[in-house]
Amino acid sequence: MSITLYNTATRRKEPFAPLDPENVRMYVCGPTVYDRAHLGNARPVLVFDVLYRLLRHEYGADAVTYVRNFTDVDDKINATALARKEAGADGTLEELVAQRSDETIGWYHADMDALGALRPNHEPRATQFIPQMVAMIEDLIGKGFAYARDGHVLFRVRAYDDYGKLSGRSVDDMIAGARVEVAPYKEDPMDFVLWKPSTDDLPGWDSPWGRGRPGWHIECSAMAYDLLGRFDPEGKGQFDIHGGGNDLQFPHHENEIAQSKCAGHGFANLWMHNEMLQVEGKKMSKSLGNFFTVRDLLDQGVPGEVIRFVMLSTHYRKPMDWTEKKRAEAEATLRKIAEVLGRDLLQKSWTVSGTFKPPKEFVEALSDDLNTSLALTLVRKYLKSEDELKLHSSLELLGFCPHAITNKFFAFEAHARVSDVGYGQGVRSFGDDAAVESKGLDSLAARLQTLRELAIESKDFSEVDALKAALQDSGLEVRMDKNGVQLLRGPNFDATKLEGLS
Repeated sequence: MSITLYNTATRRKEPFAPLDPENVRMYVCGPTVYDRAHLGNARPVLVFDVLYRLLRHEYGADAVTYVRNFTDVDDKINATALARKEAGADGTLEELVAQRSDETIGWYHADMDALGALRPNHEPRATQFIPQMVAMIEDLIGKGFAYARDGHVLFRVRAYDDYGKLSGRSVDDMIAGARVEVAPYKEDPMDFVLWKPSTDDLPGWDSPWGRGRPGWHIECSAMAYDLLGRFDPEGKGQFDIHGGGNDLQFPHHENEIAQSKCAGHGFANLWMHNEMLQVEGKKMSKSLGNFFTVRDLLDQGVPGEVIRFVMLSTHYRKPMDWTEKKRAEAEATLRKIAEVLGRDLLQKSWTVSGTFKPPKEFVEALSDDLNTSLALTLVRKYLKSEDELKLHSSLELLGFCPHAITNKFFAFEAHARVSDVGYGQGVRSFGDDAAVESKGLDSLAARLQTLRELAIESKDFSEVDALKAALQDSGLEVRMDKNGVQLLRGPNFDATKLEGLS
């Protein structure tokens, strides 16, 4: 299957042609580990997780190398560690910084695991690659692209003619439209930091320019160079794909390109950027009160599969709007999927004979610039037709675990259906309590069906509406169609509210 991806650098979709089909390489900028990952942080994780899965599907699981870094040296991390020290925590500031980084990385793994994201092949920490960064900086100084002054090392932006090509702006335009630090140690306001001094109490490393720490941008260049291969003498690049949010396009990615190419390392052949996330149509921010973390949603009972479904419902190059309506719709769809895949589970072909290839049209959708929106439309088509093999295999490629969906969205639901030929059809029991509860729901479904039939004749639906409202108030989802009445137990179901109804 031919994969086509939008290349930010050329501003067009291009056929993807890896430098080495037996070693497809991708680098994605990871988090600065000072706090919990907010919902916006999850979007690039899920976007590039799907791409990682698609590449593995096309080229083989062992033929793809995915690197996503952790920035574990940063002023915000230092600030959180300092606050702990001032509050009386034991240990040096460096030890508290390391503890905070370890803690936050653990949170990040737990939260992204809950969203179904595969872990990359390599998750390097910046602090593990200080020697490589120092060596690259020395090389840049030796070639005249960087200079040392007052314990700092700066990159000469105007020495690189193609600076701004990725974002499509000239250096002068950037100066006019950006906040740049004017400092006495800079030759030019646009020059950016490769190395800066550290005080004795802050984390730091020895270098030819004194004790200090790296600037943000040099980290990714050094780690990508070390983990994804060396310069291609034919000038085709160093590795295949570099990804991240579009907020990183300038200055971070521009600076990565400049310092890597000036060091003679080459860099990524193709650049991919996902758009930002909004909440109910507004930019997520603490001042608006609409800022929340992935863990906030998980702790509120929003399953990771729901978060993943909502995120992937929008194409990665369009702004994604998280809304309560989308959350509810995603959960309802996942419940329907669980109903279909959960029936007679032990008789399913995939429980016996293993995995199945997803449909060609589904792979084509993902191969067309990672069109997850279209892919989920196809999932709904397979769901509507109850084509279980296509549904199961497509969900797997999209990063959902069908068994987990079945267990999470079906096993906790006692449900009953009433139709012209009787009721109780398809009731699943999970223990004695569920069986008793299921019988109670059977009775309520039968009563609602009777009232509905009488109302159709009398044209008075007041009793139907009253019972339906009471059932919904208890946390039940009420479905009525030509085939009868169906009651589904939702995650907030409260059986005590049904007392006196049956």
